[in-house]
Amino acid sequence: WETCWFKVELSIPPAWAGREVHFVWESDGEGMVWRDAQPVQGLTKEGEKTSYILTRRLKESEPHSLTLYVELACNGLFGAGKDSMIAPPDPDRRVILSKAELVVFNRDVYELLVDLEILLDMAQLLGEENQRSFQALYTANQMVNVCDVTDPSTFPAARDLAAAIFSQRNGESQHTIHAMGHCHIDSAWLWPYEETIRKCARSWVTVVHLMEHNPELTFACSQLGLIPVLWQAQQFEWVRSWYPGLYARIRDFVAKGQFIPVGGTWVEMDGNLPSGESMVRQFLQGQRFFQEQFGQICSEFWLPDTFGYSAQLPQLMCGCGIRRFLTQKLSWNLVNSFPHHTFFWEGIDGSQVLTHFPPGDSYGMHGRVEEMLKTVKNNKDKGRVNHSAFLFGFGDGGGGPTQKMLDRIKRMSDTDGLPRVQISTPDQLFSVLEKESSQLCTWVGELFLELHNGTYTTQAQIKKGNRECERILHDVEVLSALAVAQDSVFQYPASQLQRLWRLLLLNQFHDVLPGSCIQLVVEDALQYYTEIRRAGAQLQEEAVQSLCRDLLQPQARSTQSTLVLNTLPWERTEVISRPGPDGTETLALVTVPSVGYALVQEPLLPPQPVAVRTQEDGSITMENGVIAVCLDAMGHLTSLRLLDTERSSILDGCYANQFALFDDVPLYWDAWDVMDYHLETRKPVTTLLKPLEIILPGGLRGSVRFSLQVGKSSTLTQEIILDAMCPYLRFLTQVEWNEAHKFLKVEFPVQVRSTNATYEIQFGHLQRPTHWNTSWDWARFEVWAHKWLDLSEHGFGVALLNDCKYGASAHRNVLSLSL
Repeated sequence: WETCWFKVELSIPPAWAGREVHFVWESDGEGMVWRDAQPVQGLTKEGEKTSYILTRRLKESEPHSLTLYVELACNGLFGAGKDSMIAPPDPDRRVILSKAELVVFNRDVYELLVDLEILLDMAQLLGEENQRSFQALYTANQMVNVCDVTDPSTFPAARDLAAAIFSQRNGESQHTIHAMGHCHIDSAWLWPYEETIRKCARSWVTVVHLMEHNPELTFACSQLGLIPVLWQAQQFEWVRSWYPGLYARIRDFVAKGQFIPVGGTWVEMDGNLPSGESMVRQFLQGQRFFQEQFGQICSEFWLPDTFGYSAQLPQLMCGCGIRRFLTQKLSWNLVNSFPHHTFFWEGIDGSQVLTHFPPGDSYGMHGRVEEMLKTVKNNKDKGRVNHSAFLFGFGDGGGGPTQKMLDRIKRMSDTDGLPRVQISTPDQLFSVLEKESSQLCTWVGELFLELHNGTYTTQAQIKKGNRECERILHDVEVLSALAVAQDSVFQYPASQLQRLWRLLLLNQFHDVLPGSCIQLVVEDALQYYTEIRRAGAQLQEEAVQSLCRDLLQPQARSTQSTLVLNTLPWERTEVISRPGPDGTETLALVTVPSVGYALVQEPLLPPQPVAVRTQEDGSITMENGVIAVCLDAMGHLTSLRLLDTERSSILDGCYANQFALFDDVPLYWDAWDVMDYHLETRKPVTTLLKPLEIILPGGLRGSVRFSLQVGKSSTLTQEIILDAMCPYLRFLTQVEWNEAHKFLKVEFPVQVRSTNATYEIQFGHLQRPTHWNTSWDWARFEVWAHKWLDLSEHGFGVALLNDCKYGASAHRNVLSLSL
């Protein structure tokens, strides 16, 4: 991730007058050309950008001597992995500069080659049954006959032959492709956040350069122009801060309607794991930024590369003024082919959004004939709609469109035998789809990606940091809102909260929160969580001091009183731990009102204390008048009874709280995937390091603890806690994880029969089948949930809750949480 700067002094020979002159630069690392202290051209060999145009026709009045600077990064378009794109970065990687030249560019030869490329692709791909393929072939053959490569005067005649073919028009019924320049840049992935800032600048300055030198592309069909689609407000903010000159040029093109902000979110977030409130803030921060900076909000949600899409998203989109959605990731499904490319997507409340998947199944097209034909052939909604999207430009690591892509598309704008192709905008595409939407189908529920199921669990500390920081920011806002309502002097910390929210939202990018990123990104993300915790705790303390100032005065409270706050919207009676007079922690049973606080002096007495008893067989029972449990020496839950019904939750002869280890060797995407065949490798964890022992003997709280060896070199310690009056059992689990290519889960076989399990999602819940009747069912062998999953039948059910996990499954009667 180091940077080298090269000072390049150029002197163009006078003999090159009237010629097009390029500065050619080829290196393994990404680069940027600077001229007069401004970035002017991105350089990326993998992105087919290896030259900077100095002049298109050298004039005597132009400077023949000039100085450029080239900023060279020691990483390629896809990072610096060793021997594989998704391998860890190679610390010994060397970047080679292989070419730095001043050259004359022969534009006529270039145009001739592009003509021949299109014709030969038509000849090869349209098929022997299509007369246009033979017309293209014979035209290419004539061009070769006419053209004398040593005589440039023969080039125009050869090009005229190609132009005659390209100018033969389509019929009115031909499919129309809406081509949009696209530059997908992962905010962090195989490179750190800081490198993304430079990637944005390299890519976007190139896009601006293309716009400035393609004025003829503003109106050729309905509206022909280079339209790069950019959708992450965070990336705009980076460029605004670090490259103000470039940002000013971008704003000019936004005003002209060429540079189009779409998406409406702060970053291209994960579509499953962020909480409902986090998703709302993604839209709030993104739409607010676009409104403030460009005077417009986004009408399309653009999320092409995340790993599945929550069934709550349609309602959230509609609430944020968005009724159009574009993605393509479900084309990656490993098992079932999704049945539509254009359809209405319906969320859990009935909200609908018009949804489009580009039928070419990519957001990184190159403008080739093969891609155009695939877009038409692959479209699963033929007859219902006659328009589709085509996103062209190098992506993931940035890069964006190239001049050659544009020149290919220009030749295919309305050529018989090929689909119509027009440079378009998201609004133009969706507007025409809306007019054609009367026969579209509706998909109800989540858009589940049948791949990358491991991202619900990978990088446990990131998952824990996300959930904790979501809770911290919720609590700060609740307490600050109460404080500002009560105390006119208190200043609501809006700017501080926006900074913290933006840090959290950044970490919800779809390769960071899922854990599919390099170690350097993980370290950055964990630092951001630490900052949110620190600053959040300070803001929370300030709000409490204002809200409860009178109660916190020494004279207003006895030495035994404790201020307890409840930021949840229901009254709670729970056992808490509080500092005693001698500094030790003591337990107290307290009741605190909904979204309120109480000064606790005399703790409540439970109607029935917790009883913890050791049985003759070594097992331990715990009971609190609500539930009764029995645990064996391994920590297995052998019995869990609801006392007022005497209904047992655990099947006879089965163990709940059973830890199991699985092999985790996916086909390719190591940090992303867990394959269905991992279920065949299940091994119960049976090596006991410390048997079950009583830690707290009862009263307000009873608890027991045990330790296990997991795999070859990992350990697990768990404390199981039952509090007075509490209808659930708590498991505090700590794992020292040292395994590779292993997957740890905990299982709860329950005495409940239901064909569906219920999972919490954003602002709601979702049911998924517990059987594997169809391929759609068993493809969900590992799913995501938020804070709980539940298996219920009429009148009875069991729920499994968590405070930092997302991967889960419910097959038949077994609830499983991925750790």
